Amino acid sequence: MALVNDLSTHISKIPTDTMADIVELKLRDYFKKKSFVPGDALPKEQELAEALGVSRNVLREALSRLRMLGIIETKKKRGMILSSPDVLGGFERVMDPLIISPDALQDLFELRLILEMGLAEVLFLNLNEKSILELEKIVANEKKNNKELFRIVNEVAFHGKLYEMAGNDTLKRFQNMLLPVFGYVLQNEKENEYKSGAVTHQDLVNILKSGNKEEFKKGMYEHLKPHFERLQDIKKNG
Repeated sequence: MALVNDLSTHISKIPTDTMADIVELKLRDYFKKKSFVPGDALPKEQELAEALGVSRNVLREALSRLRMLGIIETKKKRGMILSSPDVLGGFERVMDPLIISPDALQDLFELRLILEMGLAEVLFLNLNEKSILELEKIVANEKKNNKELFRIVNEVAFHGKLYEMAGNDTLKRFQNMLLPVFGYVLQNEKENEYKSGAVTHQDLVNILKSGNKEEFKKGMYEHLKPHFERLQDIKKNG
């Protein structure tokens, strides 16, 4: 053991980065230094390979990774250009409760609670009569169907509509990704006795119709309070 410790002080570890890893990092750094923006034309493959001192195969592997991330793309007659990556694309591909660990699902559910607590500001900027009527239809539907399955469907529908009303495309896409997680966690709550918040969906709609942002924030907290209490129990006993 002493010999191993002595060796480690005199022999440095060999970097595990492949040439493609290094080229990818160098290309990213080059794009930043040159202040390229989406749509800008990039140097040709041969020019990049010669400047980096690597083979075309190594360069192409690095470029392939950047294409998969949406950082670059190839256009007819223009060649390779810098692109605007789809920041949520990767998440959408893996957002499946069947392949995500219980701990990760719980973290994602907590993230959704955090997002919903911050919805008030943008909701009140985008309020309109059409959206209010759609929320009221969802509430009317849940009153008619109070079985477990319908509770989950209507819960997701109501909160999904709130995200849609926020008017932010990225937030809406993120919310759509979280829908399976939301439904999964709610369904698992059947194992414990389900407790609804003191503030109902109808109460939240009423606040949107005649209340203000601060009232909505307080109402949303009371609506979500059973989930926060459940999280508190998990943290305490975990």
